[in-house]
Amino acid sequence: METVKKQPLLSGILILFLTAMIFANVGGSMYDGLLPLYLKELSADITDIGLFFTLSMIVPLFLQILGGWVSDSLGRLRAIAIGSVFGVLGYIPLILADRWEWLLMATAIGAVARSLVGPSFDAFIAEHSTEQNRGKVYGISQAIFMIVAVVGPPLGGWLAGAFSFKLMLFVAGVFYFIAMVMRLSMAREAARGEKANGEKKTLSFSSLKTNLGAMIGMIFSGGLITWMLITDGLRDISFQFSGSLFPVYMQEVGGLSYQQIGWVTSFFGICMMASTIPGGWLSDKAGERVGIALGMVLMSASLFLLVNIYPLGASGQWLYYVGWGMAGLGAGISQPAYSSLISKAVPQKLRGLAFGFLSTSLGVVSLPAPWIGSQLWDRFGPTTPFTITASVLLLSVIPIWLKFKLPKTEEQPETEKATEENLPAVAG
Repeated sequence: METVKKQPLLSGILILFLTAMIFANVGGSMYDGLLPLYLKELSADITDIGLFFTLSMIVPLFLQILGGWVSDSLGRLRAIAIGSVFGVLGYIPLILADRWEWLLMATAIGAVARSLVGPSFDAFIAEHSTEQNRGKVYGISQAIFMIVAVVGPPLGGWLAGAFSFKLMLFVAGVFYFIAMVMRLSMAREAARGEKANGEKKTLSFSSLKTNLGAMIGMIFSGGLITWMLITDGLRDISFQFSGSLFPVYMQEVGGLSYQQIGWVTSFFGICMMASTIPGGWLSDKAGERVGIALGMVLMSASLFLLVNIYPLGASGQWLYYVGWGMAGLGAGISQPAYSSLISKAVPQKLRGLAFGFLSTSLGVVSLPAPWIGSQLWDRFGPTTPFTITASVLLLSVIPIWLKFKLPKTEEQPETEKATEENLPAVAG
């Protein structure tokens, strides 16, 4: 009897795709967690830091949705390649800045890259999986991708502490440049495949209008996408209250050095990497809402723990690893489920736009949140913004459990065929 060969969960093209993503995001993770401290080094105070992160949200607010549409129209790999060029350019003002205000230019250019790459990442993975195994594929992909959170922060913390922020940023830029070269090569091969098949992909205002109309209809339908947008928006606002302030909290209240902050952040990545595969399996077996709700509970508990360490002083520094480990487990369990749910809730032709919409969330409402969070720190104490974030995360479990359900008709298996990324056999 002939044995049927089982197809691997990750195809060759997906592995190559993830390799390029790792190079790009190792660079980003080297400085991302230390950016508030870089602002301090460039003479920014706590309210300046809050203002910076508020202003830096403006450009992504307008670009995420357009980036998703470009991804749907031109193809995932081409959108990522274009974004990568902007990503490399964004490192120039980041490295050369002599005042913190110059970093706003760097974040604006980098936002173009993120708006094109972000929606394409999740959509690309969805198109290289089936509904039955999508949670597992997201879990494995995100576990591999989390190498960046394990390697980047301690490397960045060591380079910044032992040498300088400028040298660390230059090394990060080199990693991103390597990723750009890989992505341009993949996009070129995909374009050759399209040309051989007689395909032509272009941007047009009519397609933007049609896709936006369809997406807006889903948003205001009162169904799953509506509730995902509302819940994600509320969580986004709460995260913006405190996210940009946590490195400062660990340094000023916890007494951690650059290197220690890097290792704590790396431990978050290790725990997230360890939990994404079980999170994907849980999503496929028990349903997406189970993993998302469990993740929110763990992240809320981690924040409640972290904001109550400060009375212990230096003797409680090890608890930062416990708290960040819990947060990593929560993020790892919930992320594959969240990505899988979005990919199943919208048609394939709208996936990039949907991921862009939900990444933007209620960005207009959350825009002043970092500045408000810095004011809460200044007026009511450093634990206040983190306590608010923890409380909102815990309360979000209620609508997640009640509303994050796919209609029966959307749970049927679908047959998907990747048409845009026709790479040679060596990549597949």
